[in-house]
Amino acid sequence: MKRFVINADLGQHAISRHIYGHFAEHLGRCIYEGIWVGEDSPIPNTRGMRNDVLGALQRLAMPNLRWPGGCFADTYHWRDGLGAREQRPTIVNVHWGGVTENNHFGTHEFMDLCGLLGCAPYICGNVGSGTVQEMAEWLEYLTMPGVSPMADLRRANGREEPWDLTYWAVGNENWGCGGHMRPQYYADEYRRFACFCRHFGGQKLYKVACGHTDEWNEVLMKEAGRQMDGLSVHYYTGVRTRDDISGSATVFGEREWFVTMRRALDIEDFIRRTEAIMDRYDPAKRVGMIMDEWGTWFDVEPGTNPGFLYQQNTLRDALVAGLSLNIFNRHAERVHMANIAQTINVLQAMILTEGPRMCCTPTYHVFEMFKVHHDATLLPLSLDAGECTDGKITLPQVNASASRDAQGRVHLSLCNLDPEQAVELRGEVRGMAVSGVSGRVLTADTLQAHNTFDAPDALVPTAFDGCGLSDGALTIRLPARSVVVLALT
Repeated sequence: MKRFVINADLGQHAISRHIYGHFAEHLGRCIYEGIWVGEDSPIPNTRGMRNDVLGALQRLAMPNLRWPGGCFADTYHWRDGLGAREQRPTIVNVHWGGVTENNHFGTHEFMDLCGLLGCAPYICGNVGSGTVQEMAEWLEYLTMPGVSPMADLRRANGREEPWDLTYWAVGNENWGCGGHMRPQYYADEYRRFACFCRHFGGQKLYKVACGHTDEWNEVLMKEAGRQMDGLSVHYYTGVRTRDDISGSATVFGEREWFVTMRRALDIEDFIRRTEAIMDRYDPAKRVGMIMDEWGTWFDVEPGTNPGFLYQQNTLRDALVAGLSLNIFNRHAERVHMANIAQTINVLQAMILTEGPRMCCTPTYHVFEMFKVHHDATLLPLSLDAGECTDGKITLPQVNASASRDAQGRVHLSLCNLDPEQAVELRGEVRGMAVSGVSGRVLTADTLQAHNTFDAPDALVPTAFDGCGLSDGALTIRLPARSVVVLALT
């Protein structure tokens, strides 16, 4: 029998709720149709934002939302999204499909959305094609409480008081779509831009620099670590299309399952390498690691615009989400924020829409199940659960994390990565007398199970009955290919 031990009285580090953050880029149908339909739409909406999406996202207790990109951020000029909507200039989204946008969703609409969702705005400023003055004036527009040119412009556009703002990224992927910069050059540009990034209301602004590879991060931490509060890194999980590998989000077998899980698990090695670099220049761990793009990246759905990155979302995606969140939890001492890509209709989305119809994805349900970890104390967890293999790739069979919330409840999240075999775990919770256990499970009969607009509840969490409690010892039978979250009281 496989074993685990949770030390309920030894936790030291809080799991930042911001690890459970989200990302909404002007890409495909994420913003337009996914979130914004306009006040005149027949789709029920609140000030232009569709109500069904708002309700679903509110149930996630979203901590933050990153906007407007992504690659889009470094071509976005914020003044284009101000004023009467019918008078706003149109723009061409050169990164994602070459489509023309009407700029109806701009700064006021985004900040309104964050207010409706009760989440912190995380804005990515334009370094690639913007100027220091443009970025500084955007911050003045957002945060200046007194009299100033940008504050007066904000009031002229209908907003008297400044908004609450903490998180600010100085560029995105400036090693690539954000300017093809060298690390030394970006370090200097970051220092210059960040010098003029001020919160005019006196609140501390959490400034995030753009990270990348080990070499890039080494240069950046050495040259600009003192000027940053966060270091942004990205990690996507996909399958390389070869003769024996399918890149489809829904048409795949165990071979693709194992390849995907292996690549998803490798995010921990990337995190450890990045931590080691950060520790050399920031041993006090003042600078947070910001994994502000992560998730699965498969082929687009047949017949859709390849520039829109629209893909379905299966049980496989749910397992990637669960194991990734467990890994982020376990590195809570350094990982401060993460933002899955993306919220609606793009890549590993929470929600899919088609006109007036909407469905929540398996990934959405994992985020809803895992919200018990928000701001909880990470607990030491030892786990000996064996391995699973397809003959070519070997994986740990179970991936897990544990936390204790403010009420003293312990939550254990477990992912059985084996596509075929259940596993039985026996364990104990030291430092706590467990008297009750309950939980939920997300699993299905097939690896490819997913929700559709005609069957939106085909794959949803259900009550978990695979637990036994005897003399303080726990026995847990995890189904194959499953995500389970338990509450211990």
